[in-house]
Amino acid sequence: MRKTSAQRITFIVLILLLMIPLTVSANGKSGEPNVPPNENNNKPHLDNQGDSMDFENASVHDPSIIKADGMYYVFGTHIAAAKSEDLINWTNFTNGYTRTDNTLYGDLSENLSGSFEWAGENDADSRGGFGVWAPDIFWNKDYVNEDGTKGTYMIYYSVSSTWQRSAIGYAVSKDIEGPYEYVDTIVYSGFTEVEAYDENSNVNKQWENTNISGLIEDGVFAEPNPEWFHSDDVYNTRLYPNAIDANMFYDEDGTLWMTYGSWSGGIYMYELDKSTGQPIYPGEDGRTEDGRMIDRYFGTKIAGGFGHSIEAPYAYYDEELDYYYLYLTYGGLAATGGYQMRVFRSESPTGPYVDAAGEPAALPDSLDDGTVGNKVDSSAHSDFGNKLMGNFLFERKIGDPGSGIGHTYAAPGHNSVHYDQVTGERFVVFHTRFPNRGESHEVRVHQLFMNKEGWPVATPFRYSGETLDKVNKQDIVGEYKFVNHGREITGSVTNSVFVTLNKDNTLSGDVTGTWKKTGHNKAELTIDGKTYDGVFLRQYDTSSELTVMTFTAMSNEGVAVWGTKTLDRTVEEVIEAVVNDLDFGDLDSVISNLTLPNEGTQNTVISWETSDPGVVTDTGEVTRPAVGEEDATATLTATITKDGTTITKTFDITVLAYLPAGLTAHYAFENTLEDSTGNFGTGTMTGNRINNSGGMITYTDGVRGEAAVFNGDSGVRLPDGLISSHSYSVSLWLKPEELTAHTTAFFGARTNSSWISLLPGGTNNGQTMVWSGSQRWVDATTGETIPAGEWTHVAFTVDEGNIKVYIDGVLQHDGNNFPNIFTTTNGTFSLAVNWWDEPFKGLMDELRVYEGALSPEEIVELAQK
Repeated sequence: MRKTSAQRITFIVLILLLMIPLTVSANGKSGEPNVPPNENNNKPHLDNQGDSMDFENASVHDPSIIKADGMYYVFGTHIAAAKSEDLINWTNFTNGYTRTDNTLYGDLSENLSGSFEWAGENDADSRGGFGVWAPDIFWNKDYVNEDGTKGTYMIYYSVSSTWQRSAIGYAVSKDIEGPYEYVDTIVYSGFTEVEAYDENSNVNKQWENTNISGLIEDGVFAEPNPEWFHSDDVYNTRLYPNAIDANMFYDEDGTLWMTYGSWSGGIYMYELDKSTGQPIYPGEDGRTEDGRMIDRYFGTKIAGGFGHSIEAPYAYYDEELDYYYLYLTYGGLAATGGYQMRVFRSESPTGPYVDAAGEPAALPDSLDDGTVGNKVDSSAHSDFGNKLMGNFLFERKIGDPGSGIGHTYAAPGHNSVHYDQVTGERFVVFHTRFPNRGESHEVRVHQLFMNKEGWPVATPFRYSGETLDKVNKQDIVGEYKFVNHGREITGSVTNSVFVTLNKDNTLSGDVTGTWKKTGHNKAELTIDGKTYDGVFLRQYDTSSELTVMTFTAMSNEGVAVWGTKTLDRTVEEVIEAVVNDLDFGDLDSVISNLTLPNEGTQNTVISWETSDPGVVTDTGEVTRPAVGEEDATATLTATITKDGTTITKTFDITVLAYLPAGLTAHYAFENTLEDSTGNFGTGTMTGNRINNSGGMITYTDGVRGEAAVFNGDSGVRLPDGLISSHSYSVSLWLKPEELTAHTTAFFGARTNSSWISLLPGGTNNGQTMVWSGSQRWVDATTGETIPAGEWTHVAFTVDEGNIKVYIDGVLQHDGNNFPNIFTTTNGTFSLAVNWWDEPFKGLMDELRVYEGALSPEEIVELAQK
């Protein structure tokens, strides 16, 4: 008995000794960098917050990743590429479609002329430029170079002139950064049975003008497949692929394969000759054991089909799990197109590939309606494939740390995967757009982890150096913002809801069920009878700039869920945070309705009361005094309530009276950036974005006197508040040297998510247009494109939602529902640059800005040289 008692006392003392340092560490402050704790410092409630992180971002559409000489590279559409030492900070290093001295291709036109004979240069949809898309980069150790040595970097690129007339070619280089020398064009699509031509094209689309003639001569197969052609002799996109989006991978035996395809007839694949990079064409038609098509020319079908939105295949062999994983992207690539990443797997490189529910990647005949053409509005295939990620918003509410609307992506897709066979780390690399930021896009890298069923789950936040370490249950318990990615193919953004992971392993809040931690970091959630498996992981939240607990998991139905933990705060702390964060900026010069929020963070309720509803109502509707009247004042009172605790906050506002119509600013560019009216200050030169320093503006002969010269790398920041009304007019002369989509001539914004932009060469078939980005998107297209190298007068008027756009004095667009952007007196304005896109290159003259909408007669007068 004494011995037992002594053992118990010793055990209790040891426990107490162990608890002391735990308590001290939990209450201490860590000065270490902002990285998640590892298993050696993993103690309950250790925030381990450090300095906020800055990320250097690059814009590369359809990024294909490779690691070479210790550096990570991504190569993408429009001959864009970037590199990084750490997968966190990226730098672009190519010069796009530069014709000569092209970073990757030297003399672009001459080098890739073998592919451009079919598509991609100054032809149909690429008229006036190029269409070089979606390359795949990889190192082929077996390739035999012209000098007899082995090993080269290979780029398999796409050229395209229409949605179906495309081709895949390849080029090689011993240097990862090029230049790459053209080798051959290996697969074509969009050909016809008889002579035919696309609009704005001199290319004869008959199949004899592809490499098929040569293959027949060489005896690879005897004749064209009659099924390649529809009844009216056109290319049969119902069954056969669009020849873009190549991807190469080795199987477990070292055999080299190429997958490719976009929409149309689906995704196909070949075996490649490793020494030459040439396809090993099947030579005859057939069927796989599970009934998939094998075509003599196009290879074996592995996914998609019948015109449904499946593209961008990326396959790789995971030797740890002994599976081939096939990543695909569904939906349309535009910001509102529903672009999203899906994944399947197979035990064989040629398939069949299936998802977690056993559904095939190659779509069944039940989705074939017999029509030829891409089904841009169809979502009939939404139940096929594990949805890795779609549009989402971890909404930042009032009182949450950070700024902006929260952590969000729109149209994330066309990914590649980096799998480090030494460390076992996996990363998904993709481009994404962002809600309310137009079509600008950036590269993102997220870690992938395999759940217990062997399916990849992506982390909620971009990679910032985190590692998968031990986590304690105490650190997991709490409230989370929760996103269920679902199965839909939609351009809508999925907003986060709240869920609490309780100590008793139940889920409560907007989602209910149970949860548990298995092992050091494995997550299991049960919601509505469905089990989701994944991991718990500390990550850096780019919105709050804090390291937070997260989870990522996937169900056996292929549905992904994410969670990010909110701050642990008392009711009083939550209300105080809402009070401090509730701010409208300058309320001494209100000119538009106010958005009065009714909800703060963590289910806080906000109610409003006004002192004078004739000035501003308790819903934020503002009444401006008429021209000549005095400005009006009122007080708004906010009442913030949570769990019975209430605090109030007041806001004194001044509503400005309307101003008389007339010229408010005139920039004549007479060797200066001054406003000749004296109402506003002088413009300032910028670099290639609004907020970049540097830049150079020069002057030359203009329409009247001198004009400003924009060199394609500079812009002008105009004074804030240039427009502060719902009724205004803008007039200017333009002489563009180049016309590129998204490039702005005149730009104005209230915020980076609410703006207007005058595009000389717009997003809709190059039409000159006024484009607006806000909660409601509006394209005021003109039906024509102003010419390069010539002066054109462009003007637009906005009057309480009605927009008119004029070219050379002629009305080209008259539309309604244009958003009221300039609701404050401190909007941001610029010429030639915005926050995202390539700058304008060319001349501008005689910028005039008016209060009120000019009449058609006044526009005609301004358009006279």
